[in-house]
Amino acid sequence: MSMRTLPGAPTGRPTAAVRSELQPRALERWSRDIQAAVAADADDERSISIYDVIGLDYWTGEGVTAKRVAAALRSMGAGPVTVNLNSPGGDMFEGLAIYNLLREHKGEVTVKVLSLAASAGSIIAMAGDKVQIARAGFFMVHNSWVLAAGNRNDLREIATWLEPFDAAMADIYVARSGMKADAAAKLMDAESWINGSAAIELGLADELLPSDEVGRGEGKANAAAARRVEAALRASGMPKSEAMRLISDLKSSQGDPAGGGEGDPTERGSDAAFASGAASALSASLRSLLPTI
Repeated sequence: MSMRTLPGAPTGRPTAAVRSELQPRALERWSRDIQAAVAADADDERSISIYDVIGLDYWTGEGVTAKRVAAALRSMGAGPVTVNLNSPGGDMFEGLAIYNLLREHKGEVTVKVLSLAASAGSIIAMAGDKVQIARAGFFMVHNSWVLAAGNRNDLREIATWLEPFDAAMADIYVARSGMKADAAAKLMDAESWINGSAAIELGLADELLPSDEVGRGEGKANAAAARRVEAALRASGMPKSEAMRLISDLKSSQGDPAGGGEGDPTERGSDAAFASGAASALSASLRSLLPTI
């Protein structure tokens, strides 16, 4: 329809039964200083909840997408963000996109693994500047999956085609934790379920949730010490990857299989022996690398 034939807006006064009058007392109560109410806990306004599959679920059409996370980050602007995470995983590429959005965010990102960070969800968790996990929470890491059909030659080709995707995920675990690439590959090959304390020992998480920190023991103290050493090394100008590799090598020298990529990545020696030996090795290395600290 043309502009000339558009219906006109109603004119005239409302019916007699409808009235709108400004009472004098309304003006008396009006204040130009009143602003929109803000939640008492400002942190609630700077959090993103990921409580679903990653990407759109084929059956329900629901899920957490990179588009949704990008919109949430834009609405919050620069500054600290908390990501509450409980996800069985899903679309790898959506997970990688969300990971990169969080890494690019201008502000500290804290990821809280409330129960499960599986598959693509574990990749998202690695985006945190600080990663907290419930004592009874879990990471689940595995190689990428795909549905395929064809003859043996087709399937061999698909297996080869999948290798770069597994390598990309392993690189993210390595960059975050400092473990060796072959150790990350072993965890993924075994489809590993990693509980809260083990995740901290492996470097996939920094600490337990605040509500779980009572009685955290030597394992948490060792992880915290490793983070302090990492911060000192990076302050000296050493790249994060090199700092984490050095710490991993020192753990390996004390019999930590995950750090050295040997044996079962989930097995550890005595915490006391590791703490004592690692402390001596770290001290000696730091004296040679950073004589000023």
